[in-house]
Parts: sequence; C-alpha cells; structure tokens
Amino acid sequence: MGKQSQPRRLADNEAMAKARQIRISPRKLDLVAGSIRGKSVNSALAELTFSKRRIAREVKKVLQSAIANAENNHQLDVDQLFVAEASVGKGLVMKRWQPRARGRVGRIHKPFSELTLVVREREETT
Repeated sequence: MGKQSQPRRLADNEAMAKARQIRISPRKLDLVAGSIRGKSVNSALAELTFSKRRIAREVKKVLQSAIANAENNHQLDVDQLFVAEASVGKGLVMKRWQPRARGRVGRIHKPFSELTLVVREREETT
C-alpha cells in the first residue's frame, strides 16, 4: 500500500533539470537564461562555455543535466534537442547588515535564485 504514482508533468518529448539555491540575483540569472532560450543545445552549450558571466558555469551544468536526463531517462535524441523553457525564480534572501555612521545600519540583501530548464526534442519535418 504505497502512494499512487503521479502522472508525468512534461510531454513525452521533454526532459527537465532544476537548480535551487543559486547564489545570484534572479535578474542577473535571467539575462544568461534568456540568452539560451529557444536555441539548440549545442549552440547553447557553446554560448555558455564562452560567456564572460560568472553564473554561466552553473547554467551550463544544469543544461548538461537536462541533456543527460533526456538521453538516459527518456531516450530522446540529443542531436534534436533545443532549450524549450528557461525560467528563473526567486529563492531565499540572506539579510546582513553593516555598521554605518552615527549608529545606523546599512542593510545588505544577498539573494538566491532557482533555475528550471526544459529541453524538448524537435519534430522531424519531412
């Protein structure tokens, strides 16, 4: 008597990977995620490899994980994959403080983000 298995949330030609607690603001992460949205996985990996932004390395790891999920768990063709969705969400915010003049406090917010990548297999056009 276990729980009933949940139906799959994605289509049969999709695979997903998530990263939580990424130490960057969602606004900065969305710039990198937007640069790979809609591209084939090969060109997205190339763009992330040569990007100057620090967070591109983390996004590349998530993309490689999504590709591995598609290949190993769902038997999708890696050459036909493209980045269908790249969504960024807000995570927790660490609140710190720094002493300022006349006994006041300067608040420092250190935000975290969440990244969800969905890769989809292109339909063959004949």
